[in-house]
Amino acid sequence: MTRDPADLTVADYLGGAREMTAADRPYLAHLLAEEAARRTADPATAAGIRASFPDPVTTRTESD
Repeated sequence: MTRDPADLTVADYLGGAREMTAADRPYLAHLLAEEAARRTADPATAAGIRASFPDPVTTRTESD
């Protein structure tokens, strides 16, 4: 089912972020969560969303 992205809600984006996390796709999860945070009016809620889905590029650790 194709949906217009303009019709998606914050909950839709967060659900997608959770699905991407479960599928081990952290960067996609981060992008979806970032869009959810952008669409959230409350700055504290947006910060909480961003904290729940950090950017994997800046949080990964190198290992040998």
